[in-house]
Amino acid sequence: MRALLSPRLFPRLLQTIRPITTTAATITTRTMDYDKILRGKYPAKQHARRVVDYIRTKVPDASGVIYLESRMSKLIEDSDEPEPFRQRRYFFYLTGCKLADSYVVHDLDTARTTLFIPPVDPDSVMWAGLPMSPEEALAEYDVDEVKFSTDLNAELARLAYSSAVPRPGKAATVFAIPGQVSEHVTFLGFDSTNFSVLKDAIDTCRVVKDDYEIALIAKANAVTAEAHHAVMRRVRAATNERELEGAFTGHCIAAGAKDQAYPGIFAAGRAAATLHYVRNDAPLAGKLNLLLDAGAEWDCYASDVTRTFPIGGRFTPESRAIYDIVLRMQQECIRALKAGVVWDDIHRLAHRVAIEGLLRIGILRGGDVDAILDRRTSVAFLPHGLGHYLGMDTHDTGGNPNYADEDPMFRYLRIRGKVPAGSVVTVEPGIYFSRFIIEPYLKDPKHAEFIDAEVLDKYWDVGGVRIEDNVVVTEDGHVNLTTTIKDPEEMEKMIQNASP
Repeated sequence: MRALLSPRLFPRLLQTIRPITTTAATITTRTMDYDKILRGKYPAKQHARRVVDYIRTKVPDASGVIYLESRMSKLIEDSDEPEPFRQRRYFFYLTGCKLADSYVVHDLDTARTTLFIPPVDPDSVMWAGLPMSPEEALAEYDVDEVKFSTDLNAELARLAYSSAVPRPGKAATVFAIPGQVSEHVTFLGFDSTNFSVLKDAIDTCRVVKDDYEIALIAKANAVTAEAHHAVMRRVRAATNERELEGAFTGHCIAAGAKDQAYPGIFAAGRAAATLHYVRNDAPLAGKLNLLLDAGAEWDCYASDVTRTFPIGGRFTPESRAIYDIVLRMQQECIRALKAGVVWDDIHRLAHRVAIEGLLRIGILRGGDVDAILDRRTSVAFLPHGLGHYLGMDTHDTGGNPNYADEDPMFRYLRIRGKVPAGSVVTVEPGIYFSRFIIEPYLKDPKHAEFIDAEVLDKYWDVGGVRIEDNVVVTEDGHVNLTTTIKDPEEMEKMIQNASP
């Protein structure tokens, strides 16, 4: 796999990055001139070269074509309205195209990419307007030729039989993804089809991001930061979680990010102990904090940011104590990031820092850090993995998780093993007070001896605290793409100074 974000390439990206002002309580974050980078085309052909290189590590002398389809338009069941459209990520990776009902063919031998887009349907023009033309698509996307989808089978046959693409001694193979080939498509004339390697090839290549992809994630983060700040300014005057979800989503749409990267979490009070809480409809009255986990999507690339802040504008002593522990967990974990570190070790570091903090405030007791770590008692308070790869999907490809791991500390890790330079990871430690999870630990003698139930009783209303940033791993360190404030005093000030 060609490392597009190599040590030679990455300094060019870093030249566009400038520091922003931070306080001593936060780690250094950075922003980038993503708009300048995004004036170019999405590097689809560069991605195709990477995918071909990977295929040839599995199928030496591979010859033929890569074939991929976009998502097809579809109506909602029992309705004449279309389903919300989400582009198929494998197709987008090789085209940068968000059109439905489209196809792409990449010739492995000539490195030519042909995009097939829907032709004009006269009956739909009145309702939907004219579709993109081949000339417009060629100018917009990083491909060599654009044809109508009605030409697809003829072009596939030409590639299979044409003497203009000689393949002496090689079998002409169609590399495609199972379940993603329409019934009307024919591969007649090709020697074989291979449905086993292409999905894995793209999944693997997507882990290492190029500068354009990182710019897309940075742009999504910039929109997300302002939306988080809009919620912080709104939270004291709001009465229900749904008002805050509306404020966040509305800000993203106004900024040009119509799609959310995932269903947002707007969890007030004890609901913050539910990791993927999505009801977002509970009253705010009488609750201490809001855990806000939401991120905009920009041109199919995700952001994923979590902040936890006081609804009334000031942390209680208990909430602040937990927040400070989680912030230190995140700082220490991000500081340890660089190419080649083992993610399992970074996750273990998060638990170690959590144990130190919980011992300091008295929730944990009666043992040293190593003893509590070995018993896995801290899993009661941090049951999830530290983070995941981020890209076109929020939980992006290539992490190789092992959900059958018998060790509860590592069972839900979405990344296992070494992280490469150019990958983008979320670093999202948390501490949660879920009775359903913690009470079995209180009843188990091997854990109960380390937990002070009387001190713990003071913390149930904290609910949960999570802090999450999106970080590029570099050869010798990291670049933090997330600019949402997380210093506790800055958040309190923003909430308190907001207009009613």
